[in-house]
This record gives sequence, C-alpha cells and structure tokens, in this order.
Amino acid sequence: MSATAGQADGVRSLADRFGFEPNMVVMEMGYDDDVDEDLRDGLTERVGELVDEDTDEVVDAVLLWYRDGDGDLFELLTDALGPLADNGVVWLLTPKAGRDGHVEPSEISESAPTAGLQQTSTVNAGKDWTGARLVSPRGAKRK
Repeated sequence: MSATAGQADGVRSLADRFGFEPNMVVMEMGYDDDVDEDLRDGLTERVGELVDEDTDEVVDAVLLWYRDGDGDLFELLTDALGPLADNGVVWLLTPKAGRDGHVEPSEISESAPTAGLQQTSTVNAGKDWTGARLVSPRGAKRK
C-alpha cells in the first residue's frame, strides 16, 4: 500500500499522531544511538531540523527520549519545561515493555505531576518506543 493510499484510508503518519505542524520548533533531548530513526525522519520532514537542549529559542514541543537509568525523570522534565512555550507539549518517549531501558508507567505517573505536567494520551511511537503526551494542566501558570 502506498502512503497516498494509506492517507486516503485515514491512516495517520507518526508526525500526524504527534500533532506537529510545519515550522514548529521542536527540541530533542536524550538522543542516543537507540532512538527510532524512522520516527525522527518523519518528524523532521514535517517540522524541519530539531533543535538541541542548548537552544535559546522558545520551543513548541519537546521530544524527550528517556530510558531506565537515564537519570532522574523529574529533573529531565523540569529541564524540558524551561524553553517550552506556555501551550507547548512534552512528548516523553520510552522503550516499550520487554525492551532494554523500559520505564515503568508508575515512574511517569509520579514524576510528571511533580514537574507540573499531566499525561493526556499515549501513542505507539515505532517498533520499540511508546510516546506519552505531557502538558501543563489547563489554567496552570508556569513560573
């Protein structure tokens, strides 16, 4: 099946599932040699180059690759919030169950609210990764 046929059947691309629009500024954190390059390619086709965590720009979204053992999730989420626009979103990408570096869902459900975020949905982010969409609760003001 071609991509065009898939789109005609209502099949959405990964970039569609993430809600990224052309020219959005997306910061990537936690890149390593195990990331899903097909996912990255699809996202960069949509938005252009991803910026790294040293950016001075305000970003529309953060793509955070996180594995068990990558450090304190709360601290990483807090770091992700720094350059994030008020209506921005953090996509937390973690290895699926049974994969090296799998993160227990309870770690996410404990760390996200402590960092001032709530999980709104999850997506299948490729063969080995799951994506959790994290946003600031409505009406919440970040400092």
